[in-house]
Amino acid sequence: MLGVIPSIVRSWKSANSTSGYDWSAIRCFASTGEASSVDEYLWLMGQAQYKPIIEYCGGTEIGGGFISGSLLQPQSLAAFSTPAMGCSLFILGDDGHPIPQNVPGMGELALGPLMFGASSTLLNADHYNVYFKGMPLWNGKVLRRHGDVFERTSRGYYHAHGRADDTMNLGGIKVSSVEIERICNAVDSNVLETAAIGVPPPQGGPEQLVIAVVFKDSDDSTVDLDKLRISFNSAVQKKLNPLFRVSHVVPLSSLPRTATNKVMRRVLREQLSQQDQNSKL
Repeated sequence: MLGVIPSIVRSWKSANSTSGYDWSAIRCFASTGEASSVDEYLWLMGQAQYKPIIEYCGGTEIGGGFISGSLLQPQSLAAFSTPAMGCSLFILGDDGHPIPQNVPGMGELALGPLMFGASSTLLNADHYNVYFKGMPLWNGKVLRRHGDVFERTSRGYYHAHGRADDTMNLGGIKVSSVEIERICNAVDSNVLETAAIGVPPPQGGPEQLVIAVVFKDSDDSTVDLDKLRISFNSAVQKKLNPLFRVSHVVPLSSLPRTATNKVMRRVLREQLSQQDQNSKL
């Protein structure tokens, strides 16, 4: 079993790093850490005679995983097929309450309060305020806050769409950064990775969509950013929503990440907002 994270698979694919290696002994892959891409993971499976990829999502504070794939079920690329043993999942609707368990939809994820290995105290914060304050009741128990946006499909699979605070409001439409990034990553072969950020303009008004881009060759100064912006626009409007528009493209040498390799979009949002404010001044 080979454990991976989507970022390293993206790097392998872009650099063709696995060429010449015999991966026939791999029985399956395991993936965790961040939302994955169908195209990149189909490529990864192809490196090992199309062995399955088991997605796994969890966290230290819940003693491991709360949702997973399984070799005992049919799998779907970049998706989870089952809650982890002893765990119950709830997707919160726009009213803040769980949508029915058999209904497809997307929203902030909540967990059943009784779960193997779940924390009961925090060293440097109030455990109740962090995980339970303001959460809805289910069967007389307060649900546990998780903070990720999840989607349940009509076929019963689950897709991760990043942190709830990584969603943005574009023209009154809520959208996940991950959805936009998956599209933008595939627009140009020179793009290594992207981060989609909703930045409020200095003069106020609706959030503007800014795409931070890391190029495979960070020293290449010949990239036409305006042409790339037009390409991003075309792809996002065609594949996601015709009302969305990319306002700016910002080149970066790397994306800010946490110690566990998660993209810190909030940091980028603060930096870009400050830059806009300074430009206005």
